Amino acid sequence: MTRLPENGMLLRIFIGESDKYDGKPLYEQIVYEARRLKLAGATVIRGIMGFGAHSHLHTAKVLRLSEDLPIVIEITDKEENINKLIPFLDKTVEEGLITMEKVKVIKYRCGEHKK
Repeated sequence: MTRLPENGMLLRIFIGESDKYDGKPLYEQIVYEARRLKLAGATVIRGIMGFGAHSHLHTAKVLRLSEDLPIVIEITDKEENINKLIPFLDKTVEEGLITMEKVKVIKYRCGEHKK
């Protein structure tokens, strides 16, 4: 069973839904790279409203349907494992925000797969 130490790191990557890398959605490429590096896990969250450095508003309201909603990718693991992903992010994230903070891991468990 994979275990995480109680003192872990949380990496958050804020990008736009329309951001691409090698012609594919950037958020997908980040998750695939995190998986390839065997990080503990990744979650992609699609926002309904937000703005970034250019103060351009992105919203999912019906009258202002945006094709570029905010995306947040969260990855929690040991700091040394998170650091393995940083060179890929430096290469692929052209616009956005990347943050990292200490987190206290309460539980990280993988149940048995049911057949």
